Amino acid sequence: MENYLQVLEDGLQKKMDVLCQIERLSIKQEQILSGDSVSEEAFDKSIEEKDVLINELNKLDEGFESLYAHIKEQLLAGRHKYKPQIAILQKKITEVTEKSIAIQAQESRNKKLAEEYFSKAKQELKIGRRSSKAALDYYKSMNKTQMVSPQFMDKKK
Repeated sequence: MENYLQVLEDGLQKKMDVLCQIERLSIKQEQILSGDSVSEEAFDKSIEEKDVLINELNKLDEGFESLYAHIKEQLLAGRHKYKPQIAILQKKITEVTEKSIAIQAQESRNKKLAEEYFSKAKQELKIGRRSSKAALDYYKSMNKTQMVSPQFMDKKK
């Protein structure tokens, strides 16, 4: 039973490590989006890295839940016997929960920054399209004025 509890504790520690990596990537994304010139490549790369970490986090969650379901009855029956290990697990679960909440808050800020960036990029694109259309219209109209329609000349005097 103590081995199972140790595995649960190790799983929570790994989850905390993954959450710390996700938090670092979220902060990096905020810096990317807050900068004067946004590097879309760096932003995309951080999203891909975060996706890998989230998948790892989901696997850790599944493993933790299945192991806990396996030992739940024995753990509840011997609650007094495993009190120190349970206290450690509860403390780690609290830390993981707090870290998750902090990451959610960071992600909310990043979402707002991303929406602002994309809104600004969309406006710039509209302005660019209007400028291009105006330039094209000007080019077409100027080409028409330079074109002299064929004329007949009277050669009689």
